[in-house]
Amino acid sequence: MEPGQGIPIRNIAMEAYCSIILKNVTVQQAGKLLLNRISFTLKADEHLAVFGASGSGKSLLAGVLKGILSYTGSVEFKKGTQSVQPVVAYVPAMYPLRNQIHNTGRYYQQRFASSANETATVSETLLKKGDAVTVFQWLETFRLTHRSHTPLARLSGGELKKVQLVGHLLTHPDVLILDRVFTGLDAGSRKILHAVLNQLASSGTRIILITDSHELPVCITHFAELSEGALVNYAPVEQLGFMQSIPARREAPLPELKKAYHIGPLISMKQVSIRHGNTTILNNINWQVNNGECWLIKGCNGAGKSALLSLINGDHPQAYAQQIHLFGKRRGSGESIWDIKRRIGFVAPDLQHFFDPGITPAQVVGSGFFDAFGLCRKLDEAQARKVTAWLRFFSLQDKAQLPFRSLSDGEQRLVLMARALIKDPLMLALDEPCQGLDDSQSRMVIRLLERIHSETGMTLLFISHYEDEIPACVRHVIELEQGIPTLYKKTMPSTIAKSKNQPLTLGLS
Repeated sequence: MEPGQGIPIRNIAMEAYCSIILKNVTVQQAGKLLLNRISFTLKADEHLAVFGASGSGKSLLAGVLKGILSYTGSVEFKKGTQSVQPVVAYVPAMYPLRNQIHNTGRYYQQRFASSANETATVSETLLKKGDAVTVFQWLETFRLTHRSHTPLARLSGGELKKVQLVGHLLTHPDVLILDRVFTGLDAGSRKILHAVLNQLASSGTRIILITDSHELPVCITHFAELSEGALVNYAPVEQLGFMQSIPARREAPLPELKKAYHIGPLISMKQVSIRHGNTTILNNINWQVNNGECWLIKGCNGAGKSALLSLINGDHPQAYAQQIHLFGKRRGSGESIWDIKRRIGFVAPDLQHFFDPGITPAQVVGSGFFDAFGLCRKLDEAQARKVTAWLRFFSLQDKAQLPFRSLSDGEQRLVLMARALIKDPLMLALDEPCQGLDDSQSRMVIRLLERIHSETGMTLLFISHYEDEIPACVRHVIELEQGIPTLYKKTMPSTIAKSKNQPLTLGLS
C-alpha cells in the first residue's frame, strides 16, 4: 500500500472546519507563570505547527486546547458566529508502557521479562475504541497487521507510538493535536504519517502539530513560536525562512571524566538469538565491540534495536542462555546485573516513567552512582559536587530540587544523560537520546558525545532514526532487518563496506 492510500477517514466538506480563537490564555502553577496571555486565531481552513525550545510551553498549550489544564482567558471553537464543542484528540509525546502493565510491581526490565499475558495485545487495546474493520484498516495503513496479536510490552517504541496514534484516530476527532508524533518513527513510518495527516487535513480534521521546523506536513499553513511561555511569533508557514536561526550554545567545560580504557573487547556475541514464542526478535547475531569504538544501531521500528541494547545492559533475561561476553566475562558466569550496569551509562526513551513522582532532578542524577531508580543512600561530598557539576553543565542547576516530572520532556532527557555520565562509564548505550530535545539541545548533546569520545575514548552505542543526530565519531554500523544483522564500517557517508551476518572486528576509529 502506498502511503496515504486506503486511509479510513471521513469525507467532510471544508465548511465543517471550525475556527479556534484564543484570547489572553494564561496558565499559572504554584505561583509561576507558565503561559502568558497567549492570543491568536486559527481560521477554519488553517492548520498549525507549534515551535519552541524545550520548556517553552508547547505541551501546556496543547493541554489547554484539549481542556485538561486550568487556565484564565478564553478558548473558543466557532463555526461562523456559533460556538461549537468539537471532538478534540490529544496525542501526547510519550505512551507510558508502565501504565499498561497489569502487574502492580512495575520496573523497567519488565518490558523484556514480562509474560505474554501481562499486557493487552494491540488488537485488544484498539478494539475497545473502534470496530474491527476500521482497526484493521488503520493497522494496515501503518504496517502493523503482523503485530495485531502482540502484547504491548513486546512492541518497539516506534510501534507503540503508532498504536497510540491509531487509538486516538479511532475517535474520529474534529481537532487532532499531536505532540512530537514523529519522534521514534523510522523514515518509512514518517512518510506514511505525513500522507495520513495531509489526507486527514483535506477531509475535515484540524491538525495542530507540536514539532520541529524540519518535520512539517504540507497541510500546515501557519506556525506559532513560543518562548518562556509567551507567543513571540505567529505567521504563515511561508515565513519560516525568515525566522532567526538558533544561536549556538557556548561550550562549557566538561565535568571531570576518567579515561575509558579496557583491555580486550567490551562486547562479544556469537550466534545470539532472542525469541518470544514463535516470534524471532534477534536472529544469529555475531558482533564484537572493541574499546573506544562508536557504533550506530540502525533499523526500522520493531527490528530489534532496543532488544539488542537490553542484552548488553543486563535487562533481558534471555541473555543468560546466550554466548555473550561483556567486559571479558561470560554473561551468567556469576557476575551480578549491577556489575554490568556500573560500567554502562544508559538512556532510553521511556526511562523517566520509572522514577517515583516525588524525586528531584538532583536525586535522579545521583541515582546513577548506584544504577537505581531512586536515591536510597546519602551521597558523599565528592558525589554531591559531581551531581551539581553535571546539572550546571546542562543549565539545570536552578531546577535541581524541583519535582523531576515538573520538567519538560527535553529537560528530563538531559537529566537522564547526566545520570548516565555521573559514574564515568566505560560505555554509553543510548537509545534515541535526542528524543524530546529541541534543536539546540540536540546539537549540544551530539557535540557533547563527540567531545567525550575525543577526550576519554569512551565507547558509544547509539540508536537514532535521524541521520543528522548521529555524532561524527560514529564509524561502525550494525543494521537490523527483522532481527538479522548487517555489519559495516562507515568510512564516508557515501562509502560503506558491508558484510552480511558475519563477525566484524574493527579497531579504534
